[in-house]
Amino acid sequence: MSDATTEISLPYSDVLPGAVLAIEAGIDGESLVLAPSKLPAVAEHIRDSEGYDLLSNVTGVDYLGYKGRTAADRFEVVYHLYSTTRGGGPKVLKARLPEENPALPTLMPVYPGADLQEREVYDLYGIRFTGHPNLRRILLWEGFHGHPMRKDWKEAYYEAESKPFKSRHPDGHHAWAEDRNPWGSNVTYPDGFDPETWNQPVFMRPLEGRSGNGASGSLKTDRIVVNMGPQHPSTHGVFRMIVELDGETITALEPEMGYLHRNHEKIGERNTYLMNMPYTDRLDYISSMSNNLAYAIAVEKLLGEAFQPPERAEYLRVIMAELTRIVNHLFSVGTFFNDLGAFFTPLFYAVREREMILDMFESVSGSRMMCNYMRFGGVAKDLPEGWLEMCKELVFERLPGKLDELERYLVGNEIVQQRCIGVGFLSAVDAIALSCTGPQLRGSGVPYDIRRAEPYSIYDRFDFQVVTFPGCDVYSRFLVRMEEMRQSVKILQQALKQIPEGPVQAAKAQGAYTVRPPVGDVYGRIEAPKGELGFYLVSNGSGNPWRYRVRPPSYINLNALGPMVVGNKVADAVIILGAIDIVLGEVDR
Repeated sequence: MSDATTEISLPYSDVLPGAVLAIEAGIDGESLVLAPSKLPAVAEHIRDSEGYDLLSNVTGVDYLGYKGRTAADRFEVVYHLYSTTRGGGPKVLKARLPEENPALPTLMPVYPGADLQEREVYDLYGIRFTGHPNLRRILLWEGFHGHPMRKDWKEAYYEAESKPFKSRHPDGHHAWAEDRNPWGSNVTYPDGFDPETWNQPVFMRPLEGRSGNGASGSLKTDRIVVNMGPQHPSTHGVFRMIVELDGETITALEPEMGYLHRNHEKIGERNTYLMNMPYTDRLDYISSMSNNLAYAIAVEKLLGEAFQPPERAEYLRVIMAELTRIVNHLFSVGTFFNDLGAFFTPLFYAVREREMILDMFESVSGSRMMCNYMRFGGVAKDLPEGWLEMCKELVFERLPGKLDELERYLVGNEIVQQRCIGVGFLSAVDAIALSCTGPQLRGSGVPYDIRRAEPYSIYDRFDFQVVTFPGCDVYSRFLVRMEEMRQSVKILQQALKQIPEGPVQAAKAQGAYTVRPPVGDVYGRIEAPKGELGFYLVSNGSGNPWRYRVRPPSYINLNALGPMVVGNKVADAVIILGAIDIVLGEVDR
């Protein structure tokens, strides 16, 4: 076949000649391999002509040592695009880059939500995004040596590339890594870097259209830069907001994270597939069961039909996931009102009901928060005696009335409305452009919920509403969470009535402590309580994932923090952050 014929047969060859280099068939569908220089043009065409308006996931892969890959295409950057209007599966784009000086154009002019994800890929892989306005490390500090997600990067106490480590198993003869590399000699700084004299740079985009000086009236003030966090009680963990102030008005904000970073994804590539299940609990540790579910769905895509869960297991998964949504939203609403200054009364009401659900989790899994309950092909074990009856009492008798009570106290509260309505404005267009998902997106009036847009498990069997409110502010995000709890109760009532008897694991999954998926890559995602939680996995046919990527909603929703906060007051910044609903275990990983 001639070159001309090949070019015409590839997508977009008529409007963007030479843009698509190949079509790659995979377990999860087709991917387009692009010429790196043509990436922005292809993305813009797909967004404008095909309606793929949501850039969901951006990640890097290092294929050093992978069969069939060379130094010329060692690195790959993968993009997953979705349509918020049509729903359905993704458009997957890939750009391959050489070992030396890997770089490709930023997608921020097309999808502003690429910001934090491109910075993460740069930080962990060293791939540069030309044209990015603030390309610097984000999870690690500027003096960190190397890029730790590369396959040839070794940590200070490195033992082996994958588990089980031969130094520990099966004979048990090993030497402590600390003895081989004593504390104090395990830090390497880049050339010319002096930790004693280094000061962290601050790059903030100023508020457009404002002068360098002045507040309202005759009083003139200088702009100052202050830190909120990482020790601030209302930053919901070790999170830092660097804010520029003109009086009490915030004129610029930059999020600073990474204080809790432990390279979860590197650990995930060292572990076997099953070893990663309890690690997912530690991501959004308020929503353990949902984390388990997203990861299980991704691995099951790799493993194929033999590991599809039986009917009873699917119902148990939905029940646990919707109980988790209620747990998450109760805690989010309670802490949000704490951020508002309401002290402990709303938090007490919310946490009281949450504790009862955690009792149910403890009964079925043995743990209240780190449940480790899902398994590939089903769940770890069936329900204990009497569990369904207790759950029915909670779902049919208690929760509906308690949600009414909570709504009666909070929704119509005049102080709440004055503090929240119009604060943290984020239009529907901006929410989509900034890759927001979950209540953050639906609070801007966009009816996008993965349970409806691309149904997984057995969600297509249930009657429930996708909750939206058009206010585009923190009050609308609060209302979304309140109403979503009611919809979760509705789903739970249906599931508890319909759940059949039967096994809770696929036959091939029973006792399968080690799995070896076929070569390929997949992206599995769910509508987690905070938004889209996805796992991108690459298999090389071994018992350990070659690439283990977490697409965390808490982290990516922070794209909108700066745009929402600028122009508001310092006290508003606290509730705007609270209304995003982040957990730092998921942000930093």
